[in-house]
Amino acid sequence: MEPIGTDGVGQPGAGRRICVVGASGKLGRYMVRHALERGYEVVAVCREKSVPKLSEFDGRITVVAGPTNSRTVIAQAVRGCDAVLTVLVPWGVQSYASGTAQAVLDYAEPGARLIFSCGWHITRDGRDVYPRGFKLYTTVFGWLAKLLRVVDVDDQVQACQRVFASGTDWTVVRGSDLEEGDSQGLPVWSRHVGDPVLASNLTRRIDYARFMVEAVDDDTLIREAPAIVGRLTPSALAHAGRPQ
Repeated sequence: MEPIGTDGVGQPGAGRRICVVGASGKLGRYMVRHALERGYEVVAVCREKSVPKLSEFDGRITVVAGPTNSRTVIAQAVRGCDAVLTVLVPWGVQSYASGTAQAVLDYAEPGARLIFSCGWHITRDGRDVYPRGFKLYTTVFGWLAKLLRVVDVDDQVQACQRVFASGTDWTVVRGSDLEEGDSQGLPVWSRHVGDPVLASNLTRRIDYARFMVEAVDDDTLIREAPAIVGRLTPSALAHAGRPQ
């Protein structure tokens, strides 16, 4: 990531506050870095035990510790924020993702930009076309994870349905498989999985985070559910310059 500046002048986030819900995870920490580099004042939400993961930002961000599905925690964190970036993690079987989403929808400031992250398995209109192996993996993994009470994929689906039904200025960013590595630039996106541009099914995590942050100022993404893929992947390069 290239720094935009050090004095805040001319930075797109200068004078604005952004909340990152789920800030201690890998994606969340990248989002915090991007937001700081764009000049935002950052409020980070994470569980109490995960606060040490944010130590690199000491003195630069405000941390609100607690479960992200806690309405009290979210209400405190999003107060006064111009945008809220939320990692929808379907931990356990206690409506964690849907509870988080609902709290953000209920307590975010009127007119705030709400950006949510999830996987390709989420569909907004039922027009996504998934490879057979992808559907089989998602079904089997979802069943086993729920049986073991580790993850509830259906809860993430419910969370996104609540977002889609809301009248807020939302964007749901649907991520492909993720990898670490240097930035390749802003990911390419399409409205539907199955579009050939997405065939490579791989995005750098650092770029996923950048897409989330930059979506705040992209009005063309309001009430869209873009499925993304890395800009330098073979499928993206093969369809370079093609309109979304």
